[in-house]
Amino acid sequence: MAKPISADKRNMILNGNLIQAILMLAIPVMFNSFIQSMYNLTDTFWLGKIGTESQAAITLVSPMQNILINFGSGITTAGAILISQYLGAKQDRQANIMANHICVCSMIFACICAAICWLTTPAIVAWLGAVDNIYTYGITYLRIVVLDLPFLFMINLYTSVKQSQGDTVRPMLLNLFGVSINMILDPLFLIGWDLGIGGAALATLLAKIPSAIIAFVALRGKHQLIQIHLKGFHFERSKILSILKIGLPTAIGGSTMQFGFLLMTKNVNVYGTTATTAYGIGNKINSIITMPANGIGSAISTIVGQNFGANNIKRADKSYHIALRIGAVFLFVCGMILSRPFVAEPIVRFFTSDEAVVPLATNFLSIMAICCWTNSFYNVTMGMFQGSGHTMITMVVDASRIWVFRFLTLWICSTVLGMGVESIWYAVVVSNATSALILYILYWTGIWKRRTVTIDSDASEPETT
Repeated sequence: MAKPISADKRNMILNGNLIQAILMLAIPVMFNSFIQSMYNLTDTFWLGKIGTESQAAITLVSPMQNILINFGSGITTAGAILISQYLGAKQDRQANIMANHICVCSMIFACICAAICWLTTPAIVAWLGAVDNIYTYGITYLRIVVLDLPFLFMINLYTSVKQSQGDTVRPMLLNLFGVSINMILDPLFLIGWDLGIGGAALATLLAKIPSAIIAFVALRGKHQLIQIHLKGFHFERSKILSILKIGLPTAIGGSTMQFGFLLMTKNVNVYGTTATTAYGIGNKINSIITMPANGIGSAISTIVGQNFGANNIKRADKSYHIALRIGAVFLFVCGMILSRPFVAEPIVRFFTSDEAVVPLATNFLSIMAICCWTNSFYNVTMGMFQGSGHTMITMVVDASRIWVFRFLTLWICSTVLGMGVESIWYAVVVSNATSALILYILYWTGIWKRRTVTIDSDASEPETT
């Protein structure tokens, strides 16, 4: 018999101290986000020892990889939302059935996307405007890293299943294991064996394989509440429709946003390799700064999901306000510190010694840091809407953040105001703040309280095995 979900965690989420519940979930997610970012940060650090062109190539092609990852993540995000709502409603068996559907769908998607992207990589890199060494490096890197999609999605599935149960520690430890392997292989492949940018991509791929195997074995454990048990599996129409209703908007919104990032990178590339490298370094550091907001947003998604399943809307609302205050205050203080050039510059120099790149990246980081508190409003409110199943709203806001507000600000700053490369920096900041404000206004309309999916009854659902 499956081991019941930890009573203290479910009770904490549904009935316990909300500050403790938020921190219990958010802190491991923050560390997990940092650990995951270390794959890219480690590549950036060691490639910086080789040359600026390698870093520029990664910056140029990474958004394409992220498009595929974000589209596939729509499936696992839907799983986390639906599983948490089933668990909140005490319908553990239905949560199990949903997890198996998520596993099959995400693996099919990952394998198809990896194959297509591998074949079309030269055309993609050429379309991005890469030439000479950056073109060659871009093809090498992208072709190798897309092969890790099936392994990455298995890790993401494990994370979603565990997080929906209130367990954010085990996914953190699993990713720590993977990134530790990557940190060992990167200097070995890049410096020791002189494999160049291909070595960085290969290190990332090889680091994820053992983590994915561990995740799969763990999810098949007999004593797990949520198990992957594919023998006799068959698709159920109601489950597929739920995944599409919740996951498709998230997939479209995330991939559309990443495609916007791709075009932004293409716009930055117009200003040269130096600007592209500075943009990439600034974005990577900013992703670390905003990890607390990401972690709290993920925590709120789980708390809201379970309380929605338990029909406790007031508690879901209360958790949102507490999380928003924690995130906004923390990011405001950190942002004020990191926005100082004498703090930002040493951080930038950790990733590059190119004296042409340092001032550009420092300026970008300083501008983003001073406004990073708006990310708390964005991520926490996004978590609220996702937890309640309103992913259509998050899709529209995600897409408009890039395609409307970012490109509009970029056009005004570059064409009307003639601000040059700084147009890119301000386009990022203004679009993020505008989208955060829109989400916050939408929260006050109360639309998030409406149910988007019906939680199936255990009695009415057929067995899948």
